[in-house]
Amino acid sequence: MISFNEAPFTGREFQYMEHALRNKRISGDGEYTKKCSAWLEETAGVSKVLLTTSGTHALEMAALLCHIRPGDEVIMPAYTFVSTANAFALRGAKIIFVDIRPDTMNIDEKLIENAITERTKAIVPVHYAGVSCEMDAIMDIAKRHHLKVVEDAAQAVMSTYKGRMLGSIGDYGCYSFHETKNYSMGEGGALLLDGEEDIRKAEIIREKGTNRSQFFRGMVDKYSWVDMGSSYLPSDLNAAYLWGNLEEADRIQNQRMASWDMYYERLLGLAENGKISLPVVPQDCQHNAHMFYLKARDMEERTRLLEWLKRREILAVFHYVPLHTSLAGKRYGCFCGEDVYTTAESERLLRLPMYYGLREEDIDQVCQAVEKFYA
Repeated sequence: MISFNEAPFTGREFQYMEHALRNKRISGDGEYTKKCSAWLEETAGVSKVLLTTSGTHALEMAALLCHIRPGDEVIMPAYTFVSTANAFALRGAKIIFVDIRPDTMNIDEKLIENAITERTKAIVPVHYAGVSCEMDAIMDIAKRHHLKVVEDAAQAVMSTYKGRMLGSIGDYGCYSFHETKNYSMGEGGALLLDGEEDIRKAEIIREKGTNRSQFFRGMVDKYSWVDMGSSYLPSDLNAAYLWGNLEEADRIQNQRMASWDMYYERLLGLAENGKISLPVVPQDCQHNAHMFYLKARDMEERTRLLEWLKRREILAVFHYVPLHTSLAGKRYGCFCGEDVYTTAESERLLRLPMYYGLREEDIDQVCQAVEKFYA
């Protein structure tokens, strides 16, 4: 059986988790939380990274920092995970879904401006498969309309746009370290931000609405409840596992890229013969090999291919059902303009096994199975 995903494991995770236990300091903001945060700050080039209990919670913190209120509108693609929309719908916002580009599956930057109204407060670009949205255009639109930009970079740790790390370009960046991501802490995430005022507010939100962080820095003589917040701090045990991944970030990245390249080269012939479509990575984007997908002709063909692979003990999956077609999506949002590509392209997409430790012979077996299906 070839698994669809396996959590990244380098071999040092147990050592660091045991060390955290022996230190008897496993709650939030311990030694390994600080190590991971510092590594991410240096790598992404931002002033502050706050580890969170999930990528979802990083998005929720960003929504609070954007001061989202009932009646506000937030623009995003419908082809994304529910957390992207939930974070803002929880604050009372109406979600305005915009069509995607068929090449990258990212929000179509040319359609964003038409979705802006006097109630719009933020744009949330989602970097699908670790491939960047057109951030120059999005940041220009946001600047001209005085909007916040929250990057949902859950899949994009180590990806770049014109040399800049994704998550560091907008006002706020949100990472995920879920088991399915390139780097993992089981369940976890991170919020990336700059600016002293935003950092101060984010620390308060993350510490249940208290100024506890300032207290530990000696800035106040006691800490108390000063604003709204929640408990967004992950255990240092989770961070210890993540540190075992981040120390080997380049090795993990290089191996995943080698797997991605092997898939692409092996399946290129089918794409050139018009049987399938392969991922597109624009010139200014460096992706992180988060996933490898292909597109079948339509949903019926994709379903048959999934069953074909399953019978050969290869676990492949389809991805998101567009949010605007869901019960909650219709309740809390609406689609702006025409759905030309979101539904049609999502029904074609099929994700192949991709994880750190995937063997060349496994990739060869997957590609052979796909080739035989189309033969």
